[in-house]
Amino acid sequence: MFPELIHTTWLTIPTYGVLVAAAFLTALWIAGKLAKEQGLNTDAVTNLGIYCALSALAGAKLMMFLVDIPYYREHPGDIFSLGTLRAGGVFYGGLIAALGVSFWYMRKTKLPALKTADVFAPAIALGHGIGRIGCFMAGCCWGIECDRPWAVTFTNPVANDLVGVPLNRPLHPTQLYESISEFVIFAVLYRMARQRHTEGTVIATYLILYSAVRFIVEFYRYHEQGNLWGGPLDTSQWISLALFLLGTFYLLRVRRSASVQPAQS
Repeated sequence: MFPELIHTTWLTIPTYGVLVAAAFLTALWIAGKLAKEQGLNTDAVTNLGIYCALSALAGAKLMMFLVDIPYYREHPGDIFSLGTLRAGGVFYGGLIAALGVSFWYMRKTKLPALKTADVFAPAIALGHGIGRIGCFMAGCCWGIECDRPWAVTFTNPVANDLVGVPLNRPLHPTQLYESISEFVIFAVLYRMARQRHTEGTVIATYLILYSAVRFIVEFYRYHEQGNLWGGPLDTSQWISLALFLLGTFYLLRVRRSASVQPAQS
């Protein structure tokens, strides 16, 4: 596709980097907008978004190293290579790291945890959807071979040099599968967040919807990283199952509480 937005002798601007930056700024704007509507401290929410972004970058890289330990044991020098620097990492590693930093920061600033998480859920979905378009432009996170009419064929040698995507072979556009799904999830969550809802239900719905999407998409994705736990499912699918169950458990708990409340009055 278009791995480089601008390429001259003196300047190269990768499309992926531009779209990731756009994703971050858009997500931060959405989170701030919803925070203001919900009566939250917008400055604290904005700072939290910045901390989450930095921790997500580190967490995504760390998860990438963890799931591909055998490779990096054999090629330790690649940890500090340009290819590793350019790689986006594993999204779930970034999400887990961001959740950890969020928990610490919300306790420090006394932001209500569930209410704040509900504000960030639509923003995460939208930002991730934009970021996956960046993946598509760069060629990373590509799919397995595909014989469907919507298959995509990468032909740009720069993409092959940067991320190793195979050229001139029809592949599943797994990046677009996930991007389109994230935009739909964003629409659902944004509407939920602006309506009256029980705190925590928006972030729980995000965990359920995204985990389901990611679990399915993984079957059509070429796996560059190793499988941390082995078995028929890859690492991202095991994490998807765990987060899906977590979100489902919370929603069932909320429903159960709502059903017994009238009996107590």
